[in-house]
Amino acid sequence: MRGIGRSAFIRAVPAALGLAGLLVLSGCGQSDQKFAPLCPQLKLLADAGDLTRMRGQGTDLTDLEIKARIAGVNASCSEGKGGSINATLKVVIDATRGPASAARTVDLPYLVSVTANGQPIDQKLFVAPVAFAANVDRSSVAGEELALTFPISAERPVTAYTIYVSFRLTAAELAYNRRMKR
Repeated sequence: MRGIGRSAFIRAVPAALGLAGLLVLSGCGQSDQKFAPLCPQLKLLADAGDLTRMRGQGTDLTDLEIKARIAGVNASCSEGKGGSINATLKVVIDATRGPASAARTVDLPYLVSVTANGQPIDQKLFVAPVAFAANVDRSSVAGEELALTFPISAERPVTAYTIYVSFRLTAAELAYNRRMKR
């Protein structure tokens, strides 16, 4: 180190780092940007996230009419009026037409249920129409966009709410899912 003494250099480094820190912090301050609010929990019911529909009482692959799964749920939240939270969601379903199906369209029923502190407070049935093009046995469809409003209070924060998504299954379809998951 020629031209500057070692002790002067050691004293200059912390001062330079402090100045750099001030320059970085000068970009901070009040901003009109906000973080997105928390959303209610979103859960897929494990036993009802798949739908397998067979022809009659069939159990063979040749009896398969439709196989579908909830592939995802696109969701977002925003602040609502009076301290509420607005949630929008859209259920995405992947479907495969089986060899026992002659139909090119099928309606797939699914449920959106809401609980607060573990207690059910609302449930609605929706239908996702799925169309298969000629010579195509796979399709993906997004259900309608749903808008939900959650009143928030100290006694019931947004984390007290849970949104459940599932297919509406018959007893036989639910039993089939449970057998397949063992």
